[in-house]
Amino acid sequence: MSPGLDFESRLVAKVNAVELLRQELAAKRYAPKLINLGAATDAYQPVERELRITRGLVEVLADCRHPLSIVTKASLVERDLDLLAPMAADGLVEVFVSITTLDPALARLMEPRCASPERRLRTVRALVEAGVPVGVLVAPIIPFVNEPEIERIVAAVAEAGAKSAHYTVIRLPWELTGLFNDWLGAHFPDRAERVLAHIADMRTAPAEARSGRRRFNDADFATRMKGRGPWAELIRQRFRLAVNRAGLGRAMTPLRSDLFRPPGLPGAQASLF
Repeated sequence: MSPGLDFESRLVAKVNAVELLRQELAAKRYAPKLINLGAATDAYQPVERELRITRGLVEVLADCRHPLSIVTKASLVERDLDLLAPMAADGLVEVFVSITTLDPALARLMEPRCASPERRLRTVRALVEAGVPVGVLVAPIIPFVNEPEIERIVAAVAEAGAKSAHYTVIRLPWELTGLFNDWLGAHFPDRAERVLAHIADMRTAPAEARSGRRRFNDADFATRMKGRGPWAELIRQRFRLAVNRAGLGRAMTPLRSDLFRPPGLPGAQASLF
């Protein structure tokens, strides 16, 4: 599927995810390790209000006292505070909220159907007030678009009660390059080439740059999230200084796995006879 309209209009729901999770946790070979919801795509998309698949997964993990982390840009996560707060009291959960900009107009351009920046800050506060440890992701950082806001975003999330802040810089794999070019041309024609040039600076290896090649994606594990080169280093230093100034950490408290208890599978006893 295309990462454009297909991604927004052709939804695939893992309707048996809760049952499969319960089976996996009940397996004799299973050893509890941190499970993350939202690493590939947001676990609190609007359709979750109806399907409640994420809610079901959290219920299973809460019942099993299993460590859980969540990454989201949606305020819908507040719906599940009745489950998350008790888990947090036992050191079993952390939530990372994505805040890419504080500018409402820019937020509408970058993430048009997502919660506003102020609404996400309120979500951070609501989670913190419920005792849930919160980290914030400033991702992706785009040169000359939201990059000038690094320090303001970090200060705002610290004021809201976040424990840590993290970032990634933009990378453009496959068809995303064309989509991003169109988006830049439509909304930031005055700086489009400058933005692309600095993305390429952070994504092109020195040997490639010397040969005149320009790359916008870097799949190397060591550099794909932070980039390379002078501009990537400048962003790294600015972010580190902002985090230190705000009194934030760059790591969350490790979650517990020693409280885990396997679930009882429905019909398990009957199947013995």
